[in-house]
Amino acid sequence: MFEFKFPDVGEGIEEGEIVEWNVKEGDTVKSDQVIGKVETDKAVVDIPSPKSGKILKILVKTGQKVKVGQVMIVIGEKGEKYSPLHRASQVTKKEPKKAYGVVGELEVAPEGEVLAMPRTRKIAEELGIDLSKFEGVVKEEELGSPLHRASQETESKKPLVKKKYDMYGYIDRIPFKSIRKAVAQKMSESWQNVPHVTHMDNIIMDELIKLRDEKKKLAEKKKIKMTYLPFIVKAVLEGFKKFPILNSSLEENEIIVKKYFNIGIAVATDEGLMVPVIKGADKKDILQIAQEIEELAEKARKRSIDLADLKGGTFTITNIGSVGGKFFTPIVNYPESSILGLGRMEDKVFYENNKVIVKKILPVSFSFDHRIADGGTVSAFMNLVKELLENPKKLKV
Repeated sequence: MFEFKFPDVGEGIEEGEIVEWNVKEGDTVKSDQVIGKVETDKAVVDIPSPKSGKILKILVKTGQKVKVGQVMIVIGEKGEKYSPLHRASQVTKKEPKKAYGVVGELEVAPEGEVLAMPRTRKIAEELGIDLSKFEGVVKEEELGSPLHRASQETESKKPLVKKKYDMYGYIDRIPFKSIRKAVAQKMSESWQNVPHVTHMDNIIMDELIKLRDEKKKLAEKKKIKMTYLPFIVKAVLEGFKKFPILNSSLEENEIIVKKYFNIGIAVATDEGLMVPVIKGADKKDILQIAQEIEELAEKARKRSIDLADLKGGTFTITNIGSVGGKFFTPIVNYPESSILGLGRMEDKVFYENNKVIVKKILPVSFSFDHRIADGGTVSAFMNLVKELLENPKKLKV
């Protein structure tokens, strides 16, 4: 029997939730066949089978949590049957074993003391199963206990009552988990660690609108959606070349100035905010950036994005303009040191040369870590970005 454990995928992820299994016990699978999906704090990822064989036992059901290192599924050879005793006999405490998962082959350290509830220990004793040969936390279902099955059947017949009101009236209870919880933890960490200051300004967009319309026709031929965002990315990159301190992070007693430019684009999903990252943005042209923004955003909304695409950012751009609102105070995506927020573009009346004219205005909000940069530096940076966007022919697109 082969025990397929939930691997350590990094990024501080300690557990996931099984979204679905594409197989059932008794099915035959091939190596690398997608057998299910697991949801972490970051994304929903496919679970490929680490080897060919027969699904002997599914130990973590759909909707249940799975910890890193916990056995999710047991795969065996043709004709082999699942046995908790056989499984226990395969476990050794002294030698590290190899496990397979969504990120490849992993070394699994030997476990320490076996943990089990009193009821589980009692069942194991009645069945003659030696728990010392198991590892980690042993659950009743791993013992194949008739008592456990009977208790499940009894519990399933009980009516499920969930309180939907408090002393003032009816309420809804929404689980605080997955991306929403991860975003909350990230924002709390940023707010506690970064002294935020927000610089606000208006950018006249008339010339950029013309250039965007021109590039949009070329993009459509290549089936690429062209928005204003790629031009803003380009302007920010030019700003960083002159003010590199804003593309940095603070680590203890050092300011780490990044010589590479990975731009995160905040994307609203049904589960919460995700920030896919365009790697090496300074090495890509306007069409490449537009295409990558579109592809990453779509993957984020479908929760099919690779975890690697969610890390490594040096700067973030967030846009509430599509929803509404002008100026706001975006929270820095820690450990980055700054973030640009875009509001809704609107018409504004100007009086020039004895004439009343209407121009398109984009409100922008730039939050930054005041320990790394001061207001003068940020003002100069934003003046340059503003100049480039108001005169976009100066941009290298």
